[in-house]
Amino acid sequence: MVESALLAIQHSWPYWLALVFFAAYPIVTSLMWITTAVLYRLRWEPREPAAADARREWPLVSVLVPAHDERAVIARSVAAMLRMDYPRFEVIVVDDGSSDGTLDALAPLRADARLRLVRKEVNEGKAMALNDAIPLARGEILMCLDADAEPDAQMLRHIVPHFDAPRVAAVTGNPRVRNTETFLARLQAMEFSSIISLLRRAQRIWGRVVTVSGVVAALRRSAVVDVGGFSPEMPTEDIELTWKLQKRFYDVRYEPRAICWMTVPLSWRGLYRQRRRWARGLMQVLHKHADVMRHWRYRRLWPVFVESSLSILWAACFVVLSAIWTASYALGLPPVGASPIPNLWGMTIATICLAQLFTGAWVDRRYDPDIVRFVPYAVWYPLVYWMFQSVTTVLSLSYLFRRPQREAVRWRTAREGAAS
Repeated sequence: MVESALLAIQHSWPYWLALVFFAAYPIVTSLMWITTAVLYRLRWEPREPAAADARREWPLVSVLVPAHDERAVIARSVAAMLRMDYPRFEVIVVDDGSSDGTLDALAPLRADARLRLVRKEVNEGKAMALNDAIPLARGEILMCLDADAEPDAQMLRHIVPHFDAPRVAAVTGNPRVRNTETFLARLQAMEFSSIISLLRRAQRIWGRVVTVSGVVAALRRSAVVDVGGFSPEMPTEDIELTWKLQKRFYDVRYEPRAICWMTVPLSWRGLYRQRRRWARGLMQVLHKHADVMRHWRYRRLWPVFVESSLSILWAACFVVLSAIWTASYALGLPPVGASPIPNLWGMTIATICLAQLFTGAWVDRRYDPDIVRFVPYAVWYPLVYWMFQSVTTVLSLSYLFRRPQREAVRWRTAREGAAS
């Protein structure tokens, strides 16, 4: 009975349609990302605004640092922020109901007049912490950094010139992995070069980006106020704000020279929780902003909306097809379209995937020379990471059809790989 059902499924037209999409999507998208990202790197990246000291005046920048239970990392991070080579900035740390003495860890730095500390008694979430900090900020440019972020000394000098263009509302930096001690952390280091950084370059060619990076993003204060600030009910406030800004026709840019070091999860459990939140947040943003596909004036958002939707569909195909093939092998039935020995399309997908990973490392090596050391880990990415990412996406699929909750999304920090 089960065998006949499996055979019927594998000879149906939906199965063959899913099989073709499963094989074609990674090949087409990887080639598109590689070519457009390389084009951006060769033609536009060297022409980004120069970090010249000859500017007559540097505007005041307010660095906003929302924190919740970050005692293990925040002192090192804020010390790095205060060492930034920029003439006019302040650092505002908002302690959002921490129970571990987060602000106490900053006691050695309180003598610096540029540091301001805000204590909130109730945990209301990252978005609310940022919204509460905005009225306290003195600068028109808001530099939002996570509590584990360690910015490069020249970061603000690379980012601030972008805001000379009045339509620019946000500039996202280039997050790099600091704690690369483990296999999982090195896979994530390759991911940030070969997926996230490469994709942001490609999206700049398309004209719109899916999201600024929550760990390092500069914002124009007036633009943030214009769109209603951060959305407390969204689990990924950075994605939501990016879409709100772009729907108001503000420009969002990527500055690869704005390096910021961050801490990534070192356990599969920690990574799972992080990626579930990312997947949930993206799906709720797509649900909330599905109207962009109905209006011509939002046409520049169509590529990122379609690509994000197809990536979710591909993850679902990956999990479903893998389940069918596993069941077939368990029953001794050779599955249709699958083979334990890589065939032509399987080798093609793997080759294109590795080409994308190598391209990402090549593009970012000028900013993070150590990334080249982790290139050998690239072979594990399609074998290990794809399935993990797909499973977390599929487990979050229900959020694609749900409206965001009404109450604020509160956070619960589970920091791993803390600074020593």
